[in-house]
Amino acid sequence: MSGSLAETVRKTAAVPQTYDHFIGGALVGPASGAYFESTDPYTGEVWANVARGTKADIDRAVAAAKTAFKEWSALTPSARGKILTNLADVILKHAERLAVTEVRDNGKLLREMASQTKYIAEWYRYYGGLADKVEGSVIPTDKKNIFNYTRYEPLGVIGMITPWNSPLLLLTWKLAPALAAGNVAVIKPSEFTSVSTLEFMKLFKEAGFPDGVVNTVTGFGAETGAALVEHPDVKKIAFTGSDISGQKIYEAAARQIKHVTLELGGKSPNIVFEDADFEAAALGVIAGIFAATGQTCIAGSRLILQRSIHDKFMERLLDVAGKAKMGDPLQPSTDVGPVATKPQYEKVLSYIDIAKKEGARCVLGGGASSVPGATGNQFVAPTIFTGVNTRMRIAQEEVFGPVLAVIPFDTEEEAYTIANDTAYGLGAGVWTKDMGKAFRASERLESGTVWVNTYRALSYTSPFGGYKRSGLGREGGIEAIKEYLQTKSVWLCTEPDRSYPFVMK
Repeated sequence: MSGSLAETVRKTAAVPQTYDHFIGGALVGPASGAYFESTDPYTGEVWANVARGTKADIDRAVAAAKTAFKEWSALTPSARGKILTNLADVILKHAERLAVTEVRDNGKLLREMASQTKYIAEWYRYYGGLADKVEGSVIPTDKKNIFNYTRYEPLGVIGMITPWNSPLLLLTWKLAPALAAGNVAVIKPSEFTSVSTLEFMKLFKEAGFPDGVVNTVTGFGAETGAALVEHPDVKKIAFTGSDISGQKIYEAAARQIKHVTLELGGKSPNIVFEDADFEAAALGVIAGIFAATGQTCIAGSRLILQRSIHDKFMERLLDVAGKAKMGDPLQPSTDVGPVATKPQYEKVLSYIDIAKKEGARCVLGGGASSVPGATGNQFVAPTIFTGVNTRMRIAQEEVFGPVLAVIPFDTEEEAYTIANDTAYGLGAGVWTKDMGKAFRASERLESGTVWVNTYRALSYTSPFGGYKRSGLGREGGIEAIKEYLQTKSVWLCTEPDRSYPFVMK
């Protein structure tokens, strides 16, 4: 993609466009008549006006989904799979447009968003193929004259609440398996990044989905998110976001005994042992924390570095990280874009101040950065702190920005102790040439994903999720589709049962 794309996009987006809800296969204005503004993180300019949903909008969307469930769940799994495969083809036709929309929404690099919007097509293709391969079992029991088998059935209406950092990718992790399983959806995207989801909704008609199978209501958490979670006809909530918000959703869902999948925060360790490939490890550490401006749940925000190589490795790390170019995320030469939202920008800066006050030593960055042409004023320089101990807040709390805490260790056992010493357990990286050490690490680390000699590798074929406060359930792979199904056990007696009726069979 050429650098001229940035100029073209900026010029053509001078007049903000209005976006309505997508309900029952149609664009629907908000019941209240209210809209809210969406701003470009790079320019700070309003580029879209988005419908502000309320409980009335959620009620309408859930009703549309509930009606569509009858038709969608009645289709054969093979028929659903073909429609999902159609959607994959349609996505590829519109991938670049969706990517540009994501950049305008959240300020992440076009290079990353373009790869993500193309890649999500593979998720729908994978689950389209998996739709007719969910099989029950015939179970040999200890009972005579009984034929026992299981069947998997869809839950119904699924409420999906998605974050602002990778809206379409993280929506896809939920939506693809849910639809393949025969469910329908009502989506509530982040109020900061609603436009890409609404643009995505336009593709479902082209792919052949019945109206109402997929619906989106935009708005704020207290007005739309809460109404979605508490709606009695919503059978499950699939959420990605902070652990604090996830806890509140879990509590609300528990009052109605709803199913939940929660993909929450992280404080992921990147462990570099003294026998690691220095170049690969340095690049892996940078990928873990400075890619996506550190705004990923799997950000490798803690570098746990063996003391024997501390100074030498830090010299190489600082050399590479110091060359990262901040700029317009639509430009192919940019390495680090702006922080996506103003509240998050202020939060990241506050954590940098906290780290300095607690005694951590800032060796790179350390505050806001001025970037020529960026009128949004939301850039934070890639920042590295050394001299960090495990009790510092920067070592325990999720910053969700380009801030790395370096913690030294001496022994292998100490590395695992430090790595596990947080409330989170989403991802972890290990850098070593010793495969025995790699296997031990994969067993000892309390984390849903462990990468060895790589980082941020994800696939539709593999499950993803967290330990501890990093969440519940799994997204990706065969396991994900089971998160959207319920199991029924069927008992067939092959002969008249005339046994004594007052005891269990």
